[in-house]
Amino acid sequence: MTAQLTLYNSLTRSLEAFQPLDPEKGVRVYSCGPTVYNYAHLGNLRAYVFTDTLSRVLSWKGYPLTHVINITDVGHLTSDADAGDDKMEAAARAQAKSIWDIAAHYTAAFKQNIADLNIRQPTRWSVATDHIAEMIDFAEKIAPEHCYELDSGLYFDSTTVPDYGKLAGSQDDAREGRIEAVEGKRHPQDFAIWRKSPPGEQRQMEWDSPWGKGAPGWHLECSVMSIKYLGAPFDIHTGGIDHREIHHPNEIAQNQAFCGCSDTGSHFWMHNNFLVDRQGKMSKSKGGFTTLQSLIDAGVHPLAYRLLCLQAQYRSELEFSAENLAAALTRLKRLVMTVTALKAKDEVDNQSLIGAAYIERLDQAASDDLNTPKVLPVLDEMLADKRLTAYERVDLLRQFDAVLGLRLLELSREDLRVRPAAATITAQEIEDRLVERKEARLVKDFQRSDTIRDELAAAGVEVMDGDPMGWDWKPLLGG
Repeated sequence: MTAQLTLYNSLTRSLEAFQPLDPEKGVRVYSCGPTVYNYAHLGNLRAYVFTDTLSRVLSWKGYPLTHVINITDVGHLTSDADAGDDKMEAAARAQAKSIWDIAAHYTAAFKQNIADLNIRQPTRWSVATDHIAEMIDFAEKIAPEHCYELDSGLYFDSTTVPDYGKLAGSQDDAREGRIEAVEGKRHPQDFAIWRKSPPGEQRQMEWDSPWGKGAPGWHLECSVMSIKYLGAPFDIHTGGIDHREIHHPNEIAQNQAFCGCSDTGSHFWMHNNFLVDRQGKMSKSKGGFTTLQSLIDAGVHPLAYRLLCLQAQYRSELEFSAENLAAALTRLKRLVMTVTALKAKDEVDNQSLIGAAYIERLDQAASDDLNTPKVLPVLDEMLADKRLTAYERVDLLRQFDAVLGLRLLELSREDLRVRPAAATITAQEIEDRLVERKEARLVKDFQRSDTIRDELAAAGVEVMDGDPMGWDWKPLLGG
């Protein structure tokens, strides 16, 4: 692929040409993973569609890739300001379960989301609690020059490293107000490296350390695991845009303290923007957040959500609504029907300059900061281009889908008819009833036809008379 890959670097607030720091090691990427105290909501999952798109483009352009995603099962506190109770401890108490059972359950649920969205597995899943000894060693190294101890724990002095908070951009009182207020802290931006267990309280997750029994701070784990598995500096660090304000600046500060230099740990820092509903940013703290499984239970194929994400540039806010999701599902249906028809044609192999031009346009769009909204119309144009044989269009589609990850060569019409969890009828029963209905209409028994339609509606199925796409029916809840 000949186009120069350019990526937006949040650290410099600019588009930059990308080249691996060490071509022999390939591209090394670290992605902030989930805190496994609850199900991931759709806004959380947008981050992994973005990261998957990045990894797909890198692989498609021929770069060897090492990709690490962490699992946070300790240390992440209940407020965005990294204050309050540990999310894992709070979830375990609320559900009267072992914290380890909580972590196992929600980790499995997250990995199922990843599979449902056709997100590729990383090179390594890195679990925080598997690295406590390394975190203590890391903290011991940086503590003498960069940390101070309070009754509540070990804190990092943010003034001991150059340009603290540069990644977040301008500093203001509103941002400082989001930092935890702890008696004795030297500066508002200082953050916990190690949190001591409160006197008289025994937590499910706590370890002995030079600063007393307790648990690591959330920021510490990512510095430790990224350096352990990728070295320092590595190529790209990804996360949601909310990480750009506190979590990632704190990681950078730790990295600088550890190396004794001004290096941030990663060359590129990349962030996807929020998924918003009409009430604002999607958030667990507001309650009623939407999960991927809730879409599937409503009869929506999960790749419709992936397509919805791909229709927006990852750095733009993306509005989530039932209407937008339904439109993405309809677009996915059209793509699947087009590809199914092309695959059914028996044509000989053919290669042309026209096909090469489409690959060049794909390369240019994908290399332009992962501009999938530009890739999709090129795909539509290619699939409709009758100058290309059906064989050639299917062959070109393999290249497009290597970047988009929509499984267009595998999906069928039947796959996209997801049975809602509340449905009281199977897909085969639906097809059988539709055959009955067509027979009734042929003999002009419209009362019988209407009765079957109403019975299907009662079972959660909408009959689509005259649908130009010829789908015949759809789940009522799925749109």
